Amino acid sequence: MTNPKKNIVLAGEKAFNDLPFLPPDQHKIETVKILKQLVKSSIALAELKGIVNILPNPEILLNAVILKEARASSEIENVITTQDKLYQALSTKGIQIDTATKEVLRYREAMNFIRKKSFLSINAILKIQEILEENNAGIRKLPGTALRNASTGKAIYTPPDNFDTLTKLFRNYEQYINEKDDVPYLIKMAVQHYQFKSIHPFYDGNGRTGRIINILYLILSNLLENPVLFLSGYIIEKKVDYYKLLQEVRTKNNWEAWILFILMGIESTAHKTITQVNEINQLFNKTIELAQNKIPKIYSKELIELLFEQPYCKSEYLEKRLSISRITASKYLKELEKIEVLKSKKVWKETLYINLKLFELLKK
Repeated sequence: MTNPKKNIVLAGEKAFNDLPFLPPDQHKIETVKILKQLVKSSIALAELKGIVNILPNPEILLNAVILKEARASSEIENVITTQDKLYQALSTKGIQIDTATKEVLRYREAMNFIRKKSFLSINAILKIQEILEENNAGIRKLPGTALRNASTGKAIYTPPDNFDTLTKLFRNYEQYINEKDDVPYLIKMAVQHYQFKSIHPFYDGNGRTGRIINILYLILSNLLENPVLFLSGYIIEKKVDYYKLLQEVRTKNNWEAWILFILMGIESTAHKTITQVNEINQLFNKTIELAQNKIPKIYSKELIELLFEQPYCKSEYLEKRLSISRITASKYLKELEKIEVLKSKKVWKETLYINLKLFELLKK
């Protein structure tokens, strides 16, 4: 039997494809460089956690950021769609949806699923993967999985492929991410992300599942209240480094470079999200001022909030939220288009009204 705390393989048991149990040696993951960067990353994350509350309604940011993350995370796996297609698919009944867009919308569904979780269990992780892939194949049971270089096709890493081995590693992983210890949460997030990627427990969906776990871990650790920080954009920008440093942990035990990479990603992404929150808030206040001056008879703060929660809006949304008739809702949307807050667009059999300035902000 293996002792998870010491990463020692005891007599009579063979190593699991050279993937040790967690935790790693503490001196490897808490170097001076890591602890210095930890301070910067923690400050940026705390600032983001606080600034989200300046928005009149956090859902304004959440809806947009989750959809943006769904697209970016799927792009890493070469599943490509556009913001426009996603919003159309969410807002229009009966529209034909392409395969890539469907996959990204499943990512959004999985993100909404985790917002209800209070514990990071194996069962919850299995459910996330099931939503993403629309199957319940579960943990890999067949050998032969290898991670290959996209250009050369050469195998660069062979994850454990024995079912009992995978199960033991997965249970150790579950224990590690839920155990209370003195390792700072952000360092543990980097460690657990590496381990999940290296266990590679599923036939498909490992990358996206792992990135969803990251944000859930931050929320369960009380570092964030809502899922507003995602590393997919950072990973896309630095994809070569991401995979190189993952491999260096496996081959060189280079934890320092990997953890620094993740911590710097948290700091950078937090600052970008803070900027976006401020820009959204400024646009919201300007839109309120414009509506108050130009269309005071129909203005209400709740109306403007709705336009920011739903960048692709339609009369049905106004009817439900404001308890008004279809005729009145249509009139409101047309008035908002006249003052250039919205722009109408015919999609299938429906007319959508796009908050263009917000949409441009959300594409950044």
